Amino acid sequence: MIEKESDNVENKDENISEEEILSENTSVMEDQNNEDKDFSEEDNLKINSEDLKNTLSNNDARLEQLEKEHETLKSQYVRIAADFDNFRKRQSRDQDDLKIQLVSKALTAILPIVDNFERARQQLKPESEEAQTLHRSYQGLYKQLVEVLKQQGVAPMRVVGQQFDPNLHEAVLREPSEEFNEDIITEELQRGYHLEGKVLRHALVKVSIGFSQQNSQEPEEKDKVIEDIDSENTISEDN
Repeated sequence: MIEKESDNVENKDENISEEEILSENTSVMEDQNNEDKDFSEEDNLKINSEDLKNTLSNNDARLEQLEKEHETLKSQYVRIAADFDNFRKRQSRDQDDLKIQLVSKALTAILPIVDNFERARQQLKPESEEAQTLHRSYQGLYKQLVEVLKQQGVAPMRVVGQQFDPNLHEAVLREPSEEFNEDIITEELQRGYHLEGKVLRHALVKVSIGFSQQNSQEPEEKDKVIEDIDSENTISEDN
């Protein structure tokens, strides 16, 4: 009986020791697992941190690339918009120039008719009632023609007393004048016209060469002629 009890005591001790060993092993395994878990969490954090850094770096690079592409597209858009605006303005200018050329060609063909009307108006001096009636009818037609030209933007030049300008005037004669200085227009031979600020037809004019330049030379030339005659007479007397 005593042996059985001792055996039981020994078995209990063995069981206790085995339980302690198991508990120690379990605690060691738990500690190891906890350490492994801690290491794995740290590794995961490091990996996640590196992935995040790589992702941010890639995003920054992508953002920079997109900004460059945006600037390139923006500059292309601005250039294309400017080119289109210049093209539109050039087309509008060309259309205006073409319109003016066509109108100028038609109006230039009408101007000689206006000249004839003005010459007739200066020459006609109606005396009878019938002639006066005809003259009034003629004047009415002339005014209508002038009004049509005015509506088309045609304006006559006023040249007498103005400085000669080869861009506006064509000098037919140059003559001395006591009234006007040199290069001043003294007479209009054919009227010039503007169209929308541009020359439709140059004015034919007389231009002054001044007064003192020619007249001051005449006495000198006369004196020289007299001196030559006197010298010739002197030579003949000596002979």
